[in-house]
Formats: sequence, C-alpha cells, structure tokens
Amino acid sequence: MWHLDEIFTDLTVVAIPTRTNFRGVKVREAALFRGPAGWSEFAPFVEYNESESEPWLEAALESAYKPWPELKRKTVGINATLPKVEINRVSEILQRFPGAKVVKIKVDDFENDSDLVEAALDFNPEFKIRLDVNGGWDLKTALLNLYNYNLRFGNVFEYIEQPCLEIADLTALKKEIPMKIAIDESIRKALASDFSSAKDFADVAIIKWAPSGGFTRANNLIARIGLPAVISSALDTGIGISHGLALAASQSELNFDCGLATTSLFESDVVKPVHEITAGTIKANRTEPDEEIVNKYLASPARRIWWQQRIERIWESGFGERWQHEQFN
Repeated sequence: MWHLDEIFTDLTVVAIPTRTNFRGVKVREAALFRGPAGWSEFAPFVEYNESESEPWLEAALESAYKPWPELKRKTVGINATLPKVEINRVSEILQRFPGAKVVKIKVDDFENDSDLVEAALDFNPEFKIRLDVNGGWDLKTALLNLYNYNLRFGNVFEYIEQPCLEIADLTALKKEIPMKIAIDESIRKALASDFSSAKDFADVAIIKWAPSGGFTRANNLIARIGLPAVISSALDTGIGISHGLALAASQSELNFDCGLATTSLFESDVVKPVHEITAGTIKANRTEPDEEIVNKYLASPARRIWWQQRIERIWESGFGERWQHEQFN
C-alpha cells in the first residue's frame, strides 16, 4: 500500500492571489513537494479532470526525482504578459517586466482589446506584440479581427497564439494572414498526435513544462512538432517556473523570448530568492519555497484535502503503478 507522504515529501498546498483576473484565475493554488532531486510542483488548473492533469503529475514527479537536463545557457529571455485589464493599469503591469522586448496580450477581439495593444505600444513603442486568443475565434472571426489589427498596427505582431481551435481553420488562416501562428491548446489537447502536418497550420509551438509532461516528454514533443519552440508557463509558482526555465535553458536553439515571468502577476511568489528579471532575462536556477512566505499563503485545510484527493485519484487510476515500475526497475 502506497502512502502519499512517502512519495510527495513535505506536500504543501498554497493559494496565492493574483494581481489581476488572469484567464478567470484570481487565486492560484499549487501543491508543492520535494523529492531526491529537489522541490517540484503539481498545479493543474482546478477545472481540469484527472486525464488532463496526469501529464502535470508526470512532470512534477520527474523534476522531484530526476536531475535537470544539461543547461546550454545561464539566462533565458522573457516576454511581458498583459492580461485583460483596465487601460489605466497597463503601465503598472508592464513595469513588472523590466527590459522585456516582447509582450503577450490576452485578447477577445479587436473592438474591445485594440486599446490594450495601443497602450502597450505607448508604454514601449519598440515592443513586439503577441496576441493570445486561446482558441476563441472561428475562421471568419479570426480573419476579420486580424485584418483590423494589421490595418491599425501594421507589422508589430511577432505571432498570434491559438487564434482558432479547429485545425482546418488554422490551415486556412495561415494562408491568408501576414502574421505567424503559434499553437498552444492544439498541442496540450492532443499530446499523443504525431504532428507531422504541424507546419501546414502553424509556425511556432508553445511548449509548457507541466502540461507537456515534463522535460523528457516536452523535448519529444518539440522534436515531433518540428517548429521553433517558445517555452512558456502555466501560471506556475516560482518552483514550477524554475523547471520551465531549465527546459528553456536546455534547448540547443531558443529563437524566441519565453513566457516564464508570470510570477510577476502574483501578489507574491513563494520562493526566495525570487526569479529576478534583469534586462529582460531570468537566470535558470533551482529554487526552494520560503517557509515564512509559504505559511502566509497556506491553503485552507479543506483545499489541502481536495488536492491530496486529486493526487490520489490520478495515482490509483494506474498512474502510480506505472510510475513506480519505471522508477524502480
């Protein structure tokens, strides 16, 4: 009979308020624990089911039990991230990403969100812009919105992230627009695909340490997809961010700045020293939670039980038996 505390040593659940409403998240919960290799994090969003959450547990355990891959660089360039906020808050948010040359902006459409792009360019006229749509448009809507964005702002867009969910829509869109297309949900929701035709509907692959299933699986994904990769976060704490930074720093080629500065959107991180942004870069270092900060942001006993039960359900679905076999054989 397995015991949770034997594998997930010092399991602690934190609940950290965000500075803004980010994709509906106002408080970010995460389960932190340590293994022989160091601290790790299990933090799939609360609405994800066990099947969607399993790769996150695979990633968390790999980072707790196995050493990091060889790092090819000491620092990683990062992009700023601008959620949907009031225009008068844009400068406040972007100041938290000192030296960033690229900003990713969450948008719904041109009519409501073009002013966010305008405000970002007012803050830094040299910004490259990434629009993140999270698959919110069909082909017709995408064409209309992107035509308007291009007409108003011209050649400032580095890429458009997941404008549509349907592959057929992405394929048609790629032939019509002057911007590059990046895919995120098309990867996360289809991890077992061979992606042999990815170049027909995308130009860039968004790869995230936890949703991809950890270092080994993420690198396999990058190789299968065959597109330039942007290593990004899933609103991780500093523990998860450290593993994302390691994934980015281990790449032979890294042609884009990475979305790994999102702890700037939290009221506080849980690690010390924090991942400091210097001239638009962050050092890739392993981190540990700070006891005092963790105690400040401890989740309620009910939420701790909820996360423990979530781990147990995934573990007892067959995942635990497979993981122990791979780990000890």
